[in-house]
Amino acid sequence: MKKLWLIFAQTTTVGLAIWFLATILHPEWLPQRAIRDVVTLREGNAASAPQSLVASAPASHVVTSYSHAAHRAMPAVVNIYTSKEVRSSRHPMLNDPAFRRFFGNDDAQRASSLGSGVIVSDKGYIITNNHVVESADEIEVALADGRTAEAKVVGADPDTDLAVIKVDEGILPPIAFADTDKLQVGDVVLAIGNPFGVGQTVTMGIVSALGRSQLGINTFENFIQTDAPINPGNSGGALVDTDGNLVGINAAIYSQSGGSLGIGFAIPASTVKQVMEAIIKDGKVTRGWLGVEAQDVTPELAASFKLKQAHGALIAGVVRGSPAEKSGIKPGDILLSVAGKDIQDSSAMLNEVAALKPDETAPMHLFRNGKDITLDVKIGRRPRIAQR
Repeated sequence: MKKLWLIFAQTTTVGLAIWFLATILHPEWLPQRAIRDVVTLREGNAASAPQSLVASAPASHVVTSYSHAAHRAMPAVVNIYTSKEVRSSRHPMLNDPAFRRFFGNDDAQRASSLGSGVIVSDKGYIITNNHVVESADEIEVALADGRTAEAKVVGADPDTDLAVIKVDEGILPPIAFADTDKLQVGDVVLAIGNPFGVGQTVTMGIVSALGRSQLGINTFENFIQTDAPINPGNSGGALVDTDGNLVGINAAIYSQSGGSLGIGFAIPASTVKQVMEAIIKDGKVTRGWLGVEAQDVTPELAASFKLKQAHGALIAGVVRGSPAEKSGIKPGDILLSVAGKDIQDSSAMLNEVAALKPDETAPMHLFRNGKDITLDVKIGRRPRIAQR
């Protein structure tokens, strides 16, 4: 037994010696262990990204500052201060001169408000919201370079809540208009205005939605929704893209407290341009008119009318003597297209008809009693609605 143990010990010793020498002199003779790759994680940033990825990524992904856009647009944005005389209810006894001797005759007070505007022409034309300058007795404009000037109202369009005012201060820097047809949800935008009267301020956000309507804000609605902080005083200010081009005029916010909740609405630059040009040229905006009361076509209504898809505008009523009545449009008809443009809902119908010129004839495709019909309608002039 001792002999066997001695042989095992000697064999083990010789084997370890041979393995030791082989490890030092010829390590390649030994079997290799599998070596796992080591993965190093890096925080994502433009500097550490491969050049091929940086080159192919959209420019907006590597932008670290929007100062160029702000500096380009800010000179065209102005602060607007308005005031108007407000007369309180007067007691009948104050009509007696004897009482006025003791209580005074001045029962008028002045109310002031603030807003923003955007220079759209080097001749001094400024676009703003109608509610900013409506009924104002005095309008003062503070330019970005520190100058102040009195402004006069050129014209207003309450249906879109836009107005044009003018100052005579020589040549002014107008803003450049963007192509809003290329605007997409997710695009970065900057809101420039005078929130709470603190002075010109720039905030940043993205386009949250396009084509917002039926909000009950204006008669004609096609709002850009944004989460760029917009507060009281921003009304009439500029919403610009990352190149500093105007994409909209800030008009309203959704708020229960008066402060920004990240839901703001701007009037698209395409609408602004159309209204602005009409006001500067004629002092007012002229729109087409059909003379109907319409409502959206719901899936239930579409099924009851045997309409394949829930789209179009259901004619609920027709104004007597209107272009619609004269052309043969009847309650119960479903308007599917106007001048070749498809109608999705009642808001789209209102916008498409308004875009037509009065006295021109436009074909209208309707669905009546399960059949498609086409009527040629002579468009009327939209009557002006008296403001309260």
